[in-house]
Amino acid sequence: MEEKSHPLINTCNFAGVKPIMADLPYPETRVREKNRAYADLLSIDYCGGVSEMTAITQYINNENRLSCQKCPVAKTILGIAMAEMIHLQKLGELIFLLGGNIDFVAKYQGGKTRMWTPEGVSVTDDLWKMLLSDIEAEKDAIHQYRTHMKMINDEFVNAVLARIIKDEEYHIMLLQALKNEM
Repeated sequence: MEEKSHPLINTCNFAGVKPIMADLPYPETRVREKNRAYADLLSIDYCGGVSEMTAITQYINNENRLSCQKCPVAKTILGIAMAEMIHLQKLGELIFLLGGNIDFVAKYQGGKTRMWTPEGVSVTDDLWKMLLSDIEAEKDAIHQYRTHMKMINDEFVNAVLARIIKDEEYHIMLLQALKNEM
């Protein structure tokens, strides 16, 4: 007698998952004046190796890998990914206002450019390694934002970057809590 195969179903319900971010408003998205050099710096945060694009991709990949077995963790990871999407959107607005292009090309000093690729995404099925990688990526993003803030002399742009850092710090706290629960 042949065994009937049963469909595989993901029972993790993501309805109601919201962006996980610091409970603070974002400053108005504005710039003092157009500045292509500042737009180019933000393009790195937008789609460089350490970037919101990379973070979103890594978090969504992690959520996909966890959703069938570790639903509560997957929901947290998805909420963090949603916050990173808001960061990407804010950076895109700033780049546009500064006179830059939103084209998935990171523009580095000296004229070097690089189109976004997933090569900076950490891929693993091991939850411990996943969380460690996510924490390190958040720390790297904070360091890069702080470096760029020192190079940008526009209080409006820096206010948005400082607010994004608050979310990244909150994400580190959540990820460390998840790691500690293991």
